[in-house]
Amino acid sequence: MSARHGRTGRPPQTEARRTEIRREIARAAVDLFVTRGVARTTGEQIGEAVGLSARTVWRYFPSKESCVTPLFSEGIDTVTAFLREWPPGEPLERAAARWLAAAPAVAGGPDRATVGALVRLTRTEPALRAVWLQTYDEAEPAFARALAERAGLPPDDLRVTIRAAMFNAALRAAVEHHAWHDEPSAAGAGLEATLSRALAVAAEGVE
Repeated sequence: MSARHGRTGRPPQTEARRTEIRREIARAAVDLFVTRGVARTTGEQIGEAVGLSARTVWRYFPSKESCVTPLFSEGIDTVTAFLREWPPGEPLERAAARWLAAAPAVAGGPDRATVGALVRLTRTEPALRAVWLQTYDEAEPAFARALAERAGLPPDDLRVTIRAAMFNAALRAAVEHHAWHDEPSAAGAGLEATLSRALAVAAEGVE
């Protein structure tokens, strides 16, 4: 009988490493989608860009379009953190301005112009738009929990549910409006101004 015990082969990946691999795949996918188009991009090309096989890419994502999910999700996570930290009694416009001024770009991630180009693709690529909308659908409960904590209300309170839906719709509308109407050269300050206006409208009446 063999005296060896335990697992053999490569050691299991840490969650941090899995997250980083997902980000690497996402960055490669968005660059390829923007430069080549979604239809002309393959799983093999995405994998090759990060030194992985297509088979490995499919272990992390069910489709090539879903490869961009981490980029969308990171933005949602940032907004959720902001809502949780928004001090009661502070006007949202002031809090949002401070948050937007301090929010750095994700290290190693695509620049805002590239993300804007990706969002523009969601207008003409149904599978990519489905991923985009799914991200916001999953974001709404997170927004509700953050707003509930801030207000000292249960997360299923109707007021919290409605406010979370308002913030969610305002954010998506603002990002899409900026991507579809503003010049790419305005990707920085223009997006911040659009988000600030959208959040201020959604927060009317919220203390």
